[in-house]
Amino acid sequence: MKKILALLLVAAMTLSLAGCGQSAGGGKKWIIATDTVFKPFEYTNDKNEFVGIDVDILAAIAEDQGFQYELQSLGWDAAIAAIQSGQADGMIAGATITQERIDNGWQFSDGYFDATQTFVVSKDSDISSFADLAGKNVAVKNATAGADFANSIKDTYGFTVTVFEDSPTMYQDVIMGNSAACVEDTPIMAASIKEGGLDLKIPEGMESEAAPYGFAIMNDGSKELLDMFNAGLANIKANGKYQEILDKYLK
Repeated sequence: MKKILALLLVAAMTLSLAGCGQSAGGGKKWIIATDTVFKPFEYTNDKNEFVGIDVDILAAIAEDQGFQYELQSLGWDAAIAAIQSGQADGMIAGATITQERIDNGWQFSDGYFDATQTFVVSKDSDISSFADLAGKNVAVKNATAGADFANSIKDTYGFTVTVFEDSPTMYQDVIMGNSAACVEDTPIMAASIKEGGLDLKIPEGMESEAAPYGFAIMNDGSKELLDMFNAGLANIKANGKYQEILDKYLK
């Protein structure tokens, strides 16, 4: 009898130890990567809290679907590398859904925000059209829809392109006069100019067609997470939480 009890105790301890790598409740904790500065979608506020539309949407969807996650602020390139290498399960970072990315192995959720990309110039610049960029340089952020937009028209309008790792450095290149313009997602640029007091402006008529942002995975093992994201997104749109989040940051 004592031997049986001892075996049962060992078995119970083994099960307990096996569960130590799991999150509370026994469920998987998903690792989700994001950018560091992409205001108003992800950024650090004056209380040193990581906030933004993407941050709040993810939190609302996780609550609706009952899953746990760890959000890692890595930066754009590092976030992509993390999900490509399997170090992260998914990515939410204002990633535009494009056919090229899909062809390269990205699996996207339903779109959760439609955005355009716009050319941006210094506040005192007289550039008002693509034709005005002839012979000049344009700053872009690596592997973004803005970079794709600039590269798609650079030969037509005769400008060159310089690639940067992050948005703030790209903005400064224009402010310092090294580049005549940069390309950024329109809502991010508008928020950055308004709240950051940047000496930049958005010319009218120098934007792309609107395209949706999507939550992304690159591994079939994260398909469950993608399905939960889609289901939760539909629910928070239906119950008003989604619009509440947009209003919080955009109004």
